[in-house]
Amino acid sequence: MIDISCEKVVSLTTATKLLPTRRQGKRPDVCTLYRWTSNGVRGIRLESLMVGGTRCTSVEALQRFFDALTAQADGQPVAPPPRSKSRQRQIEAAEKRLAASGI
Repeated sequence: MIDISCEKVVSLTTATKLLPTRRQGKRPDVCTLYRWTSNGVRGIRLESLMVGGTRCTSVEALQRFFDALTAQADGQPVAPPPRSKSRQRQIEAAEKRLAASGI
């Protein structure tokens, strides 16, 4: 999950400019990144979020996406995406409430 407080958030259009060139010196089209966020590649989806009306991702999310694809291609187990800080705080608070109630 993308944490906007510590990750560099970029639009999908800008993200295409961060990727290496492919066939005939062209970079992947923005439609490709939209497809990666909605359908994924081999079951792995690129993390994204909406900022206003713009679909965005982060440089770190791109790194996690490519790391997961590489690990899968190399036959390694794919790790789940890391939790955001806010989600981690929610989980810790829930665990404290359960412990306090004796569950």
